[in-house]
Amino acid sequence: MTFTQEVRADPVRPAGLGPVGWLRWAWRLLTSMRTALILLFLFALASVPGSIYPQRSISPEKVAQYFKDSPGAAKWLDRLGLFDVFTSPWFAATYLLLFLSLAGCVIPRAAAHLREVRRTPPAAPRNLSRLPQHASFEAPGATVESIAAQLRKKRFRTVTGPGWVAAEKGYLRETGNLLFHVALLALLVAVGAGGLYGYRGNVLIVEGNGFANTVAAYDRYIPGQNVSAESLEPFSFTLKDFQATYVATGDRRGQPLDFSAALMVTDRPGARERPYDLRVNEPLDVNGTQTYLIGHGYAPTFKVLDGKGQVAFEGSVPCLTADQVTYTSECVIKVPDAVPDQLGFLVRFLPTTVPAQDGSYVSVFPGAANPTAQVFAFSGDLGMKSGEPQSVYQLDTKNLKPLVMGLKTKPLAVGETLPLPGGAGSIQLTGVREWISLQIAYDPGRIPALLAAGLSVLGLVLSLTVRRRRVWARVKEGEGSTEVEVGGLTRTEGGPGFAEEFSQIVTALRGPEAGDAASRQGVKDAH
Repeated sequence: MTFTQEVRADPVRPAGLGPVGWLRWAWRLLTSMRTALILLFLFALASVPGSIYPQRSISPEKVAQYFKDSPGAAKWLDRLGLFDVFTSPWFAATYLLLFLSLAGCVIPRAAAHLREVRRTPPAAPRNLSRLPQHASFEAPGATVESIAAQLRKKRFRTVTGPGWVAAEKGYLRETGNLLFHVALLALLVAVGAGGLYGYRGNVLIVEGNGFANTVAAYDRYIPGQNVSAESLEPFSFTLKDFQATYVATGDRRGQPLDFSAALMVTDRPGARERPYDLRVNEPLDVNGTQTYLIGHGYAPTFKVLDGKGQVAFEGSVPCLTADQVTYTSECVIKVPDAVPDQLGFLVRFLPTTVPAQDGSYVSVFPGAANPTAQVFAFSGDLGMKSGEPQSVYQLDTKNLKPLVMGLKTKPLAVGETLPLPGGAGSIQLTGVREWISLQIAYDPGRIPALLAAGLSVLGLVLSLTVRRRRVWARVKEGEGSTEVEVGGLTRTEGGPGFAEEFSQIVTALRGPEAGDAASRQGVKDAH
């Protein structure tokens, strides 16, 4: 007896995608229209925190105030980059992915649309009565050429054959769709070019002081990767005066009306000064470099004498606005050169001061109608020799002894002096100035971005309003008569107006002598 054993081959395992296959799959997924829409939504969503939280590139003083008001939350927000949204890694990643997705999606579609535009309309179907729009009528003398000429007058692209005419129009719909996406791609390129070859910075200037457009003059400076110190436009200006106008009476009392900064501008070294009135949304433009007015506040001036009667400090102190309604402001004065002890002051500036019922003092109007300053004095070691950086808006009172404290302390009016106890010196409010915060930016992609935004709107309008439609006609010559059969359809959804347009086409093809006889000529609509 012979035994045979069946030998089964090992099943062939399907081959994996491999590195190339996975790359192709990832590229197709990235360049799909669905992914582009998702990334566009994420890009818009990623921009939202930039309008919710103050940004260092725009309002560094507001960021400092946020750290002062909510230090715990500010610490985590800073770690997440929410104070520098538009320069954060996660925003840049979303930006680059959206750019790649749009490029990979638009380029193939543009090539396909170009082939579609060059292609002639398809020949007429045999049975036109099955089309959504259909009509037949007798038109003595009608020919294929005359029908094609009528359709061309209505801006249809036509092609003729033996006894039939094919016409099509509405290519602008897909053209508009592509224009929208190409413009969006160009917008991203313009923003990227601005980030590479542009720069922006912030500076705070007190009335009477000047600014020269150099790196050292900025409080915060953010250059592009291809920007050097020599790239900055060499202009300068002096802030002569700042005026803020508010509503004085009525329910809207205290609301701002206008802000105006009077500048004396020198466009380049050696040029003649020229006046310029800087306002909100009316930036100073010097050869493409824009200077924007973005904030303002008060900078009271003080004179501090130490225990020996010597002037230890004299000048203006910019205060951060603590109350946007009344412009009650807070600032810090550090006097490390005072003897025998260093002096520190916390200042509460009140633009329009009135006494409260509890004995304290408050401001009731943002304008400087009755300016005063409440001063809280300290003496001791300011810690400025330790080498650790300190904020000019904060005073560490850990190693300081309080000299003058209490919210009910009578504030200083302009010209009044507060003697410090123990012979530590005195402080005098000598005047009130105002400061403005400016953003100075050079963005070479600004105009291209504006043009791209306009083209994207145009493309969106075309894609939403233009319909792709086709019309066919067959001419049948009989004994003593000529029958014309017309059919049409739209290639896009949501086109209810095509029925009316088709009726107008039929009327034009029948000729002006048809009049009201359309019902007697057998005009029929399938739907």
